[in-house]
Amino acid sequence: MPSGDPPRYDDLSALYLNCTLKPSPATSNTEGLIERSTAVMRAGGVRTEVIRPVDWDLAVGVQPDMTEHGAARDAWPELYARVMAADILVLCGPIWLGDNSSVAKHVVERLYSNSAELNEAGQSAYYGRVGGCLITGNEDGLKHCAMNLLYSLQHIGFAIPPQADAGWIGEAGPGPSYLEPGSGGPDNDFTNRNTTFAAWNLMHLAALLKRSGGIPPYGNQRPEWDAGCRFDAANPEHRS
Repeated sequence: MPSGDPPRYDDLSALYLNCTLKPSPATSNTEGLIERSTAVMRAGGVRTEVIRPVDWDLAVGVQPDMTEHGAARDAWPELYARVMAADILVLCGPIWLGDNSSVAKHVVERLYSNSAELNEAGQSAYYGRVGGCLITGNEDGLKHCAMNLLYSLQHIGFAIPPQADAGWIGEAGPGPSYLEPGSGGPDNDFTNRNTTFAAWNLMHLAALLKRSGGIPPYGNQRPEWDAGCRFDAANPEHRS
């Protein structure tokens, strides 16, 4: 057994975006797995929040505020503020036809719409935050969905710790979902282990980044690159 007290992360917050297709208050099987993860984080002192993007009036598009581009309404700026207020972002959702839900894809597109924004160091605004994912379903595709979400998060600036994903799938084809009687989901040791490991790894990395001032800025500052600095890399435009 581990010796000593577990680490405390009372200075951290985590936002879980449950990309279910079901508006609140309908039962979400994905939320059942989310509750397993948030319990671990809360035990470590992390403040957690769970939001279903399907409940929000998010316009379609890849601009930070689509009302400036013809949309009648767009709740994304408010949801983006919640993302930026959190140290940890966990994208969660079901598998449909072997892939992430349309809501998950929509959320990734909207996250991407803010990827040009910079922090005070001239890095992507998402630098210094960590990302992970949780997936549920009763068909194949768990690892494919996780790879897509984790790739998307790291590409726009989130840091991804080891074992940053977890999920549960029942038998292929029609059958009980995670929370339904007889599924075995909540008692699955493999899923519970991965969910626990992912939660702690997200906390560990988020704490390391927050307490050390984030990702060092040398070599990744866009304004410096645009100004001609190549951070010791060869400059193809240089002529001697």
